[in-house]
Amino acid sequence: MGKSKVVITGAPGTGKTSIVNGLESKGYHCFHEIIRDMTSKAKLEGQCEEHISNPLVFVDDAMQFNKDLLEGRTRHYKQSLTTNVPISFFDRGIPDVLAYMDFFEQEYDTFFTSHCEDHRYDSVFIVPPWKEIYVSDNERLETFEEAERIHLALMKTYTQFGYDPIEVPKDAVPNRIEFILETLKNP
Repeated sequence: MGKSKVVITGAPGTGKTSIVNGLESKGYHCFHEIIRDMTSKAKLEGQCEEHISNPLVFVDDAMQFNKDLLEGRTRHYKQSLTTNVPISFFDRGIPDVLAYMDFFEQEYDTFFTSHCEDHRYDSVFIVPPWKEIYVSDNERLETFEEAERIHLALMKTYTQFGYDPIEVPKDAVPNRIEFILETLKNP
């Protein structure tokens, strides 16, 4: 068996990053989300204090921001091929870029779709919106209702690219991690 590439995705505030951090603390190789750094940088450069759900308002060129994000996630994917570990986890995958572009009603071309078609993951786990744990912060700009709509956009996009996302149960982080690891052992 080759190297397994596993995406952990979900709308903001669903506990996704806590799961990835937990997997990493157990010794698993994880690629972390890059958009938080990009959004923080764009906000600083844009000098915008306003609460807005779309990070693209902070950048001069929204399409270039999305291309940079896509290329950053593709870089992570390619790096996973050269790691000496049996499994790599990704905090969001390449198709997430298209899901968000759909959510924000942005056009995209084959540059974007071909990245999704050419870089396939082995498994996709999606963490559903969970109102009881949802908190917004300086980089998480979405309301809970927007998070629910983003969840639907993610499901639709991954399904369109031939994935069958596995929903992670709403539970404590260690139990969610156990669910993911057990599911990977018994596909």
